[in-house]
Formats: sequence, C-alpha cells, structure tokens
Amino acid sequence: MKIRIGLLGFGRTGSIVAKELVSDPALSLEWVCKRTISKELLYASHSLGFDKKFAPFISEDKMNKPFLDKNPVDIVIDFSSSNACKLYSEISKSGAKIVSAISNYTTEQFTNILEASKETAILHSPNITLGINWLMMASKLLQKIIPHADIEVIEEHFRDKKDISGTALKLATNLNLDPGKHVNSIRVGGIIGKHEVIFGLPHQTLRLTHESINRAAFGTGAIFASKWLQNKENGLYSMDNAIQENFVSKLLELTEVQKL
Repeated sequence: MKIRIGLLGFGRTGSIVAKELVSDPALSLEWVCKRTISKELLYASHSLGFDKKFAPFISEDKMNKPFLDKNPVDIVIDFSSSNACKLYSEISKSGAKIVSAISNYTTEQFTNILEASKETAILHSPNITLGINWLMMASKLLQKIIPHADIEVIEEHFRDKKDISGTALKLATNLNLDPGKHVNSIRVGGIIGKHEVIFGLPHQTLRLTHESINRAAFGTGAIFASKWLQNKENGLYSMDNAIQENFVSKLLELTEVQKL
C-alpha cells in the first residue's frame, strides 16, 4: 500500500522534491498545491516530464474540506512558505499528517502549528536534509565531549537569500549559543546551502561541515520524515526525534552484530 502524498509548493525546491517523491515506489503523489495555476498546465506530472495525467495542481483558495474529502492523502509535505500554515487546521482535521520544511515561522504562525498538532502528527524542520540533522547531532555530542571549546557557526547561501538561515539559528540554539554573536552569514553566488560548526581548541580546530550540492537532498529528507511520521500519534515532532530514533535503532543493531 503506497503512502499517499500531497505537496504544498512547486517552486525551485518544491518541483525538485516532487521528482524525488514520484521516483520513490513506496509513495504516490496525489496532488500539488500552488498559489496560481495556468490553464495550459493543470498537472504536475506534465511539468515533471510525464505524458500521463496525475498529481493535478490545486490553488490555495481551493484547499478546503470538500477537496480534502474527495482527494485524501496520508501525508502533506510543505515546501511553500510560512503563510501556508493557515491551511494546517483544515489539513489536520482531514486526518493527514504534515511534514513542514519551512525555515522560519512567526510566533503567531507557530502557535497555529501547535494547535493543528493537537489534531494530527506534524514534523517541522527548518532544514530537512538528512546530512544537516546528522551534523546537529554530532555537534551536540562533540560539545559534551569538549565543553571548554570555543564554538562558531558559519552559514553560506546564495546571494539573494535575505534572512539568516533558520538551520544556523537552530544549530546555535541547540549548542546554547547566542545567535547574534556566534552565527556568521555569507551571501555569495549560487550556493544552495552550506553550514559549518567550528570548535576552537588550544593549538587546533575541529570543523563539522554540511553542504547541499543538489536540492534533491531536501526531497530525500522529506521522504525519510514522511515514512517515519506515518505511524506517529498526534503531536509536534522534529527531525531530531526521527534521526535519534533511527540512530538508536542502528546502534542497537550494530551492538547485536558485535555480540555474535
């Protein structure tokens, strides 16, 4: 039984994520929600290069109970904008779970997400790539091992990105650092996203680095999150929860192998 997916957003990243979703045999992309729809292009499948019709486009103003009742999905993945959280209440009531890959929410928007998480399971991650979440886990572990080290976070993105990386802010928060003092931003060229945590020690430094070289990495992370969230109870989750659970299970498997 395939996991039925609805996708919010079909921009630069969302369209690449859609390709990753379609290529996974365990998933079925049912529909794609975007702000405006062209009369000449009614199906995401055609935009992705397929001849057959599937995954019709739906505009935000049509994302309501009648549509969700007629087009049910198991998971809704959000790669649109923070404003789409206004749709979460209706989506949560439909029984669908939600994976949010939005970088930043206002306090009011996050309150809406918390309310929606009472009705369904929601996983939110400002950067849903698997690599960056492994980096976060490794950074927290290293800080415990060398708590006396100086720590700085560097984030690099394409020159038109205005806001400070939500991922960098989360890295700083997880490491108990003041983002205003310890997050350094670089904007040049077309860098997709690079994050580095530097640990400064006497006579040496340690650098943990993650770089997204293709936006498909966001699709891989969203797929991992969706499969993990599928059987979770109502509530708000993060990629930390998914990564840690996976890490512990793999560690136990490794321990059992070593006993043999």
